[in-house]
Amino acid sequence: MARYTGAVCRLCRREGTKLFLKGTKCTSDRCPLEKRNFPPGMHGKDRKAKIVGYGLQLHEKQKAKRMYFTLEGQFREYYEKANRASGVTGELLIQQLERRLDNVAFRLGFAISRRQARQVVRHGHVSVNGRKVNIPSYQVNAGDEIAIRESAKKLLIVEQGAQNAAQSPLPTWLEMNFETLTGRVLALPKRKDINLPINEQLIVELYSK
Repeated sequence: MARYTGAVCRLCRREGTKLFLKGTKCTSDRCPLEKRNFPPGMHGKDRKAKIVGYGLQLHEKQKAKRMYFTLEGQFREYYEKANRASGVTGELLIQQLERRLDNVAFRLGFAISRRQARQVVRHGHVSVNGRKVNIPSYQVNAGDEIAIRESAKKLLIVEQGAQNAAQSPLPTWLEMNFETLTGRVLALPKRKDINLPINEQLIVELYSK
């Protein structure tokens, strides 16, 4: 599948907010957004256009896509599925993104960023209920056990991720045993459990046109 392979810090500068795509670098003074808080490109400093209406809606969609590393077609499928289901469309959309296996691996501390977590999953280092799953978009369910496979527990990125996650609060819908590198999905995530700078209602308005 196609994926973005460019400089991810440019994405944060493009959106004007931290998307936390580089792990611990995003919370340090090495974050490019701290030094160059303007869009990338030779005319980035001179762009002072106010974003309103459609531009604001598109801006929110791009933030969500880039934060979870999904392409347009896949993101549209998430919206269509959420729109068909009973419930609040925007909340169901965010819930699907949070239930992605690469995101859950990141939340549990198997890597320091979603991009790294995607790599860990793609390389077959993660199991779901005892079975290897190497599909980053795999949707986890309540009660699923997510673990690092025995052969990957000594990987540097896994050890760094676990150390970083052990110092941060774990989402209430997950539990984690850092000694065995095994986590469990306690319940499906609710919107109040997801602390992200995304206004999902604007995304719904964009796709509803």
